[in-house]
Amino acid sequence: MLSEKTIEIVKSTVPLLAEAGPQVTEYFYDRMFSYNPELKNIFNMSHQQSGHQQFALFNALAAYAANIDNLAVLKDALARINHKHTSYHILPEHYPIVGGHLIATLKELLPEQFTPEVEYAWREAYALLADVCITEEMALYNKTKQAQGGWFGTRLFTISHKQIESEHICSFTLTPCDGKAVVSHLPGQYLGIKVKPENSDNTQIRQYSISQQSNGENYRISVKQEGLVSYHLHSLREGEVIEVYPPAGDFVLREIDSPVVLISAGVGQTPMMAMLETLLSKQHNQPIHYLHACDSEAQFAFKEYLIKQQQAHPAFNCVTWFKDGKGGDFAGLMDVNHITDNLPISEGDFYLCGPIAFMAMIKEQLLSLGVASECIHYEVFGPHQTL
Repeated sequence: MLSEKTIEIVKSTVPLLAEAGPQVTEYFYDRMFSYNPELKNIFNMSHQQSGHQQFALFNALAAYAANIDNLAVLKDALARINHKHTSYHILPEHYPIVGGHLIATLKELLPEQFTPEVEYAWREAYALLADVCITEEMALYNKTKQAQGGWFGTRLFTISHKQIESEHICSFTLTPCDGKAVVSHLPGQYLGIKVKPENSDNTQIRQYSISQQSNGENYRISVKQEGLVSYHLHSLREGEVIEVYPPAGDFVLREIDSPVVLISAGVGQTPMMAMLETLLSKQHNQPIHYLHACDSEAQFAFKEYLIKQQQAHPAFNCVTWFKDGKGGDFAGLMDVNHITDNLPISEGDFYLCGPIAFMAMIKEQLLSLGVASECIHYEVFGPHQTL
């Protein structure tokens, strides 16, 4: 437990962080990668270049400092971070490295304000946070390792099948090279994929949602061709081998008996396919709605599958918005007000996945219609942000 004095000092630094802004974390990452370049093989360097990671870490630091006397407020955010850390294989020995560079950054950028007393308080605060994260992450590692078909670290998988799903999305069925079972995943979870593209100086780790229900034999990920790692994956052939970390993620289908509404845009379809397959296979006895938006029909993945399921299951309804207005049920951007009468506004469970701006827009629409905020769940690609 932290002393009242430590809590008071850390909370008093919130204005300092706000004044310094994300440049604190930009300096931190530059410093860390300069002294510990091996960490470039763990961190997503594309997010470094875009600034997304710096922004996310700055927000996390500010939130931690502001709520250090009530960490329960950060429970959900920490759970999401812990799951993401396991997909990067973050270990206890990484925390002292990160903490050392964080403290050094604050001392170097804020020499007058970051007095020895403030430094001591932040060292205590970071140690507490590290302990909380390490405890939770080791519990996740052990649970997965001890489960049937589970493992720790990477495991070799063969690309046993490739399937073109749309203009930009390709599905990869991944089968373990050892021929043994794979640990079950919850619908909505993702895999950490570790590869070394030819034109990359570093090993790259990316997370891809599992796009099928759990079967104990293999996994399927569906990847949009839009970045360094995705282009590399699209270039691989059936029979080639990649390294895979176990399933992780807390954006999962809740086991409750209520109507379900799955809402996605673009490649946000991927976790929805796992959720939908699971619901249909378990003969969910409540209505299931799937709403999807994309630029055009050519970019609408899993079209044939969705048509087939809608024909086979009277309680399942799929509605689409195509931006170019050619085909689909509606043209332009998604507007759930078009189908309000068909949605379970007061009793439904709503799941969102897609670009941040899209999810923020849809969440606002749902809230304005009267959907309870606790019934709206979402997944963010890359560094976590709130809507």
